[in-house]
Amino acid sequence: MKRTLFILLRNPLSVIGLILVGTVVLSAIFADFIAPFPSHSGAVVDFANFNKAPEWPYIFGTDLVGRDLFSRILYAYRISLLLGVVVLAVAVPVGVTIGLVAGYVGGWTEYVLMRVTDVFLSIPPLVLALSMMGLLEPTLTNGMLAVTVMWWPWYTRLVYNLTRSEKEEGYVLAAEVIGASKAHVIFREILPNCVPSIVTKMTLDLGFVILIASSLSFLGLGVQPPTPDLGSMVADGAKYLPDSWWLTVFPGLAILVAVFGFNLLGDALRDVLGAEQ
Repeated sequence: MKRTLFILLRNPLSVIGLILVGTVVLSAIFADFIAPFPSHSGAVVDFANFNKAPEWPYIFGTDLVGRDLFSRILYAYRISLLLGVVVLAVAVPVGVTIGLVAGYVGGWTEYVLMRVTDVFLSIPPLVLALSMMGLLEPTLTNGMLAVTVMWWPWYTRLVYNLTRSEKEEGYVLAAEVIGASKAHVIFREILPNCVPSIVTKMTLDLGFVILIASSLSFLGLGVQPPTPDLGSMVADGAKYLPDSWWLTVFPGLAILVAVFGFNLLGDALRDVLGAEQ
């Protein structure tokens, strides 16, 4: 841990990534305490302060019904991170397990599993998610389901390639010689050596999941009002550019900060974990 932290802190870009990700995560966790108007995260109207430009105490301005944008962005971060964590918590185990089994077992098992994976990979991710959301009711749960369905194949392909390479290594052959079961070889021998690549991809993917979820909400197929969501906030504010610029600029910057931070941190982890292999 000390060595990893030392390497991360030597790279200015990784430090920036840590700061940005830390800011996003802490803002989401402590939104109830940081937000100046916590009630504005729900169905609240304040027409006396509607569409105000940034000024104290509305440092990011207010929307068309008088809700504080800064407070709503903090709670939107909570929704975005929740979606990202749930999606990866489901997609990663599914994709990793399929990739391990297909890569190690081989034969018809490999052929069937990887052809199914290739079918999903052949469809553009956003198109697949849009198709599913067009059939389902646009809710947070269905949004998670749509993004999860499009995400597991990428982990299957990654782990499949890693497993094909690792299964010829000496430590795997030694485990097979002493009579270790296939399950033991897959999950106790091969999987630990795939973890660095999986962790790096998960960190990078958190930013992309937030971006995809925001894209769905921008098109009206994601989280529905009055729940705050960065994509829907950008879509609503875009109608009033350039006069009410703050309605779009600040939610857009919030998306940029989250995606940029996770990308920088993912790149840094790739360098660190690669150095430790």
